[in-house]
Amino acid sequence: MPLTFRKSFRILPGVRLNINRRSWSITTGGGNGPRHTHSSTGRRTTSWDLPGPFGWRRTSSARHR
Repeated sequence: MPLTFRKSFRILPGVRLNINRRSWSITTGGGNGPRHTHSSTGRRTTSWDLPGPFGWRRTSSARHR
């Protein structure tokens, strides 16, 4: 079984710093609204938890030259 590392810190109300082995990210929002995540690798994710078993997510990655 591979070892993994993931840690999340709340730095302000509604703002989290997420760290793993390869990158870090900042997550803002949540609660009753959308959640926006910006990663150090260039990935940006917007997600929204909807009532019941539903959810919505859109992910975009930065283009590397």
